[in-house]
Amino acid sequence: MSSDVNFLAQVAPMGISMTYWVIIGATFLVSLLVSSTLKRRFNQHSQVPIRYTGAQIAEAMLRQHGINDVRVISTPGQLTDHYDPTNKTVNLSESVYAQNNVAAAAVAAHEVGHAVQHQQAYKWLTFRSKMVPAVGFASQMLNWLMILSVFGAFALGPTTIWIWVGLFSVTTLFAVVTLPVEFDASRRALVWLESSGLAASMEHEKAKNALFWAAMTYVAAAVGSLAQLAYFLMMALGGRREE
Repeated sequence: MSSDVNFLAQVAPMGISMTYWVIIGATFLVSLLVSSTLKRRFNQHSQVPIRYTGAQIAEAMLRQHGINDVRVISTPGQLTDHYDPTNKTVNLSESVYAQNNVAAAAVAAHEVGHAVQHQQAYKWLTFRSKMVPAVGFASQMLNWLMILSVFGAFALGPTTIWIWVGLFSVTTLFAVVTLPVEFDASRRALVWLESSGLAASMEHEKAKNALFWAAMTYVAAAVGSLAQLAYFLMMALGGRREE
């Protein structure tokens, strides 16, 4: 049997190897567990009131770091909070923006942590920002390869698998580089919340717990991506040995 046929049998939608389905299933279950735990923790910590809303926390942290060109705005949705370096905005979901509780404070301070990283040219954030165009291209190409393979537009031979591995490596590297960026933003948030006196010691531990589970969503995504990359890399190496 030719190597092209072997590759096609392994990655075709109805003939994909059981190993890959195990990886996908395990990644999905872990992500589901982390996501549900995150939502539960945030709901719990949302019941602990503090004096300031998420928006006020974000604005105070920006001021104390001498950042005057970043706006704090409200954005629709739940857990849609993010920092946008292109237009210099800290985007807080409606509940975080308007509510005064530990969960809102933790999220707001975390997003400002990214603004502080941007101000200080934090190397991992800079590297991740430079990767964005490549990640966009790789993701788009992976989608096209998947669509074309589903409709049988070409045989998934060794060369195509190596292209897949190369593209997937870019998105996996992005997921891995995201980890130090997110953990560092949380560290900055917790240090500021404690030093500012806005959170008591008990509230500090709750904020730390909320941010920990938020970070675990990125860890789960990175581990899942690494596992898939390892699978496709073994396929590519196996196909080369069969040539």
